Amino acid sequence: MSNVRILSGGSLPNIPWQPRSKDDTHDSPVWRYSENPVIPRNPLPGVARIFNSACAPWKDGFIAVFRGEQTNGVPHIYLGKSRDGIHWDIDPEKVPFTDEKGNPFMPHYAYDPRLVQVDDVYYIMWCQDFYGASIGMAATRDFKTFTRLENPFIPFNRNAVLFPRKVHGNYLLLSRPSDSGHTPFGDIWLSRSPDMKFWGMHRHVMSAGPAWWEGVKIGSGAAPIETSEGWLLFYHGASSTCNGLVYSFGAAILDADEPSRVKYRCENFLLTPEEWYEERGFVPNVCFPCAALTDKDTGRIAIYYGAADTYLGLAFTEIDLLVDYIRTHSVVRDSDTEEGNR
Repeated sequence: MSNVRILSGGSLPNIPWQPRSKDDTHDSPVWRYSENPVIPRNPLPGVARIFNSACAPWKDGFIAVFRGEQTNGVPHIYLGKSRDGIHWDIDPEKVPFTDEKGNPFMPHYAYDPRLVQVDDVYYIMWCQDFYGASIGMAATRDFKTFTRLENPFIPFNRNAVLFPRKVHGNYLLLSRPSDSGHTPFGDIWLSRSPDMKFWGMHRHVMSAGPAWWEGVKIGSGAAPIETSEGWLLFYHGASSTCNGLVYSFGAAILDADEPSRVKYRCENFLLTPEEWYEERGFVPNVCFPCAALTDKDTGRIAIYYGAADTYLGLAFTEIDLLVDYIRTHSVVRDSDTEEGNR
């Protein structure tokens, strides 16, 4: 077994954790929390479902930005706090986004948020309407005021997530250019910014495929995790079946200095819909990762994922097990390993 170290995130002794059951016969190095889902249906008055959400360590516990699907069908972002990362106290009011002057500036809708700390600022990214599906962003230091930033790209784009630190003096952002519908295509791209306002130097990272579970489209999930082997990226992939799309998630390792280059890409999925809360729901057959907590002292990783567009699930892995599995089952193509600039 390798000796891979987690370099980002620091020590997190209270990370949610459950050892793998001896009865678990899966080949994957990722296993589910036995008490899933951690958030059931109808969690708040006026909110039918919470899923595809992200969290981060905060003070002596955890804080989260939730995708809350209202009973009128419109998604918005809600804030939650937890002592253990499993049981959540959710604010019944939407996150109050403002402009830079402090005036209310709410998106028409907002869904699939990510949450990443860079230095002393927490950034929230989500999909919204910017005359078409696009990326919205906001910054906070105290989770009381949430200042919206300039939209990084024109439509159409989604699945944006920041790296947890600058690389060569630039912020790095992964995204998935697409369209406003449930697009039948989508690759992962990398963009750079010196100031979180102007984005450029776009580089292709990975295309959909070649494995069937990710053959239609892919999209970045949790914020990349810095390790001694490179940047660990959880991402979702969609496959086409006679009964619609199936969303699973897998992982890749990106080069530490030039993250548009893929070092290893796991041919196999890590988690695919199998449990009732993943197979049955508003959108059946979905496992959609949006966040991962890490503890560098133990190598433990807790992954939060949306299930069937209805529930929030939790899964676990360990860095050595995971990286060994990715390297053993890695298949990369020229479009993965090149810098991504043509």
